[in-house]
Amino acid sequence: MEARLKSGIWVKSLIRRCDIAAIGVAVIARGDGDAGAILLKLNGRDSGCTVLAQARRPDGTLVWMRATGADPVAEADADAYIARQRGRDPDLWVVEIDSAAPDAVIDTPILS
Repeated sequence: MEARLKSGIWVKSLIRRCDIAAIGVAVIARGDGDAGAILLKLNGRDSGCTVLAQARRPDGTLVWMRATGADPVAEADADAYIARQRGRDPDLWVVEIDSAAPDAVIDTPILS
């Protein structure tokens, strides 16, 4: 089993990558600094939003799942999904990125 990076450190690293790429980023909700799960809200503004949820493959490697489906959704729908997930898991991190394309800051596979 591979060692896992603490959630708080991973989020700080994501913020730094966004800053370097001149992409707006904000932590909407802080979760558990050690092991909180992470949701990413990719806000494409006019093109809609996509929420990515952290998941693990059976071998333990990190991947992302399109939690709101393959196509972008309205921001209100993305926010409603996030609110439901936060209601179930108060230790959940939520990070909003002002970009519809996650490739600029995420190098982990995204599952359809």
